[in-house]
Amino acid sequence: MKFLLNDKVIEDSSLPSDFTALRYLREEQGLAGTKEGCASGDCGACTLLVGALEEGKLTYSTLNSCITPIQSLAGKHLVSVEYLATLNGQLHPAQQAMVDCHGSQCGFCTPGFVLSLAGLYENSQAEDMPIDRESVCDAISGNLCRCTGYRPIIDAGLSMVASATKDAPYIELMGKNDKIKAQLKDIQQQEADPVYLRPASLNALIDAKTTHSDAKLIAGGTDLMLENTQRFHDFGTLIDVSYVAELKQLSADDTKLTLGASVTYRDLEDYSQHRYPHIYTLLSRIASRQIRNRGTIGGNVANASPIADLPPLLLAFDADINMMKADGHARTVNINDFYTGYKTTLLGDDELITDFDIDLAKLAQFHRFYKVSKRMEDDISSVMLAVRFAVQDDKITDVRFAFGGMAATPIRAVNAEHCLMNKNTVDEHALEQAIDALRTELTPLSDMRASAQYRLDMACNLIRKAWLELNGTEVVTFSGHGLPESSLNIGGMSHA
Repeated sequence: MKFLLNDKVIEDSSLPSDFTALRYLREEQGLAGTKEGCASGDCGACTLLVGALEEGKLTYSTLNSCITPIQSLAGKHLVSVEYLATLNGQLHPAQQAMVDCHGSQCGFCTPGFVLSLAGLYENSQAEDMPIDRESVCDAISGNLCRCTGYRPIIDAGLSMVASATKDAPYIELMGKNDKIKAQLKDIQQQEADPVYLRPASLNALIDAKTTHSDAKLIAGGTDLMLENTQRFHDFGTLIDVSYVAELKQLSADDTKLTLGASVTYRDLEDYSQHRYPHIYTLLSRIASRQIRNRGTIGGNVANASPIADLPPLLLAFDADINMMKADGHARTVNINDFYTGYKTTLLGDDELITDFDIDLAKLAQFHRFYKVSKRMEDDISSVMLAVRFAVQDDKITDVRFAFGGMAATPIRAVNAEHCLMNKNTVDEHALEQAIDALRTELTPLSDMRASAQYRLDMACNLIRKAWLELNGTEVVTFSGHGLPESSLNIGGMSHA
């Protein structure tokens, strides 16, 4: 395994498959600026900035080093917080802005915030894009400050460009990208690691799985690696599917949209921003920027968590799941039939998800996604609802109400759907019947996030909200990071 760590090429073939990037930085390299806060990808103290060379373009993104195997970063550029101030003998604009705005309080989380803001700065400078409040809040959405001092940190993010030009222009990391590109090109071709396999094609993946039948598949690892960091389970051989070209496809033909299983949330964000804005808005509420940079659609579905946010979306569109066995046999299962119980699916032990197909005609119909959680970002849904209405001549010809966080599996409210079928879009009596049916059809769970009664009441209100939007009523929805300033001032008190 070879990678570029700050300004040094590292070669190491002694590590197990599940050795995390956080442990490698601290234990093997003595770079203790990167902190361990939660070891579960929730707090951002361990944030690492990683550059990847793809099709000749160098881009940087953040990830949680506590749940990222160091082996998965082979061929990439790892930037630790210690490196930023050494580039030309002065603080990085993110660091200087944090100093100027008093953004560091207890200091434990500061390295993570700095790298998240540095990633935003680097990419904004490379793409000549402005830095605004929304982009700053998105960049630090996975960084938790236990001192509750987000206001000065946001101020620091907004003033980074000014910090860079106040005294002298900062020679940013991207300014050295020709040298970095050359170094990364030199280490792209690497010998196969015996415990961490990175097949580049579907055929190579099948061969790897056939040869290593007990090996675990890993893509982003944002859930799988918790078995290592939280339950102390040691993996043997891991097969990384994130390099398989066929599993990374994201394209549409005349009839369907195809989403490869290794497509990340970030990939889908970029694709849907202008094509499917409601999907884009939902994605901004899923996990954090660090998680969305690595987490994959296939992993979210195959993990079979009842609180996953993408399965309800796929249920609303009746998506087909294409799967393949290790022997090459392929089959297709509709997502309505995929989940068989808590954390169980139709996916066989020797099977993998290759991609998902969504009918473009259904994507063109009215759809909305509502996520209710205690925090705006980096939080798990108390209730998730995905809605789709098909309308013809003012009548509802098809309807889907798909819920997450309500039961042992993602579920549809079929009885409530039937109450609105072939009814006029403005038929409020039909809506009340659907809500009554929902109250008898759903038996939500109670846990630390919400009581069963709260979940049921919220589910009913969300259906009403979708019906109002279908009929053209503007309803207030706080989604993503673009909160109006007025919402941050309540009773004369400003809330950061």
